[in-house]
Amino acid sequence: MSLGRLAARSPCRRALNAYFAQGYGTISATSPKRGEKVVVGMSGGVDSSVAALLLSKQDFDLSAVFMRNWDTRDESGTDKGCEWEKDWEDVQLVCKKLDISCTMLDLSKEYWNRVFEPSLRSWESGTTPNTDVWCNREIKFGALLETISSSSGQKPWFATGHYASKSWCPTSNRPKLIRPTDSHKDQTYYLSSISEQGLQRALFPISHLTKPQLRDLAREHGLHTAERPDSVGICFVGEKAKFRNFLSEYIPPSNGSIIDDTSGKTIGIHQGLWNYTIGQSARLPGMPVKMAVARKDMTTNTLYVVPGMNHEALRTSTIHVPDFSWIWKDTVPPEIDTEQGFRASVMHRYRMKASPCNVKRADTGGILIHCDNPENAVTPGQVAALYDGDWCLGCGIISDSF
Repeated sequence: MSLGRLAARSPCRRALNAYFAQGYGTISATSPKRGEKVVVGMSGGVDSSVAALLLSKQDFDLSAVFMRNWDTRDESGTDKGCEWEKDWEDVQLVCKKLDISCTMLDLSKEYWNRVFEPSLRSWESGTTPNTDVWCNREIKFGALLETISSSSGQKPWFATGHYASKSWCPTSNRPKLIRPTDSHKDQTYYLSSISEQGLQRALFPISHLTKPQLRDLAREHGLHTAERPDSVGICFVGEKAKFRNFLSEYIPPSNGSIIDDTSGKTIGIHQGLWNYTIGQSARLPGMPVKMAVARKDMTTNTLYVVPGMNHEALRTSTIHVPDFSWIWKDTVPPEIDTEQGFRASVMHRYRMKASPCNVKRADTGGILIHCDNPENAVTPGQVAALYDGDWCLGCGIISDSF
């Protein structure tokens, strides 16, 4: 039975045909030509499996690559106890099913130097980094692209299983990072640090699919990853519950006072400010109400907490980003230098509803993001991503808020 007839029989197959209708596989400067080299980054999950499935139906020179980003031998002296082995096994099974070649690349050194060590310095300073954002910039669309380009002698197209979309500006023919169809799975926030050069060669094959449609496709085509649950936690830690124990192996304890910011009373002792994130529960037993982390004072090594997770001390209206990186680096909205500012929306954490804001140039450097409504738990070290409608313009690390 032809693919066209299959596509007419079910919603997920119509979704499959919808991707082909976008023009991938046609002769175009903005999409792969037939026979061009396309590499799909696979993680062992269902999202990247379906991305590979969709591309396997096209006439590309298609291959897959799996990244090993963390070497457990550095932690335990053995190669056991890390999910990468199971992930790699799943990638190989999917590629065998789709009849495409796959390769594993060990990028653990690059990850250590370009993601983990900078993140470790951030935790030590008391801020909370977003390792997923920097992994996409430094590893997936950094070290990985550098490696596969140098090994092949050309710049291949690079596909991932991210829930994101891409369009091209009709006047300048430049790529735009766009929100996907499934707003609940939107991952443009995690991709907001991507360079324009990386975005130019990026393919997001599942951009038009919802998660249920994607799993249906995987089932219909016999992919064993169809029921695999989504990954959670940080790749080098695993479950988030283990995070504190993991970091304690790298950062020595540093005891300090925990103070109720409403009364000024000392109510506990912490073992390191890096254990806490603004807005999260302070995990203080014996208190009549749940206490939330309000702020940290690095000079005195003091943690300030407030009663309740929606306390007014957690809300802020202005976010300072001293080094904002626009995806189109040479095209900064001119309105940021006006009194009114540039009208946009901001996300300062994943899966939040974008907040309307005005963006202006800061006198001290970078930009100031003035939110229309006070935002809860804006966290230094996290990423603030700006949007013009569904178009993601770039991001930067939050230094402080007011």
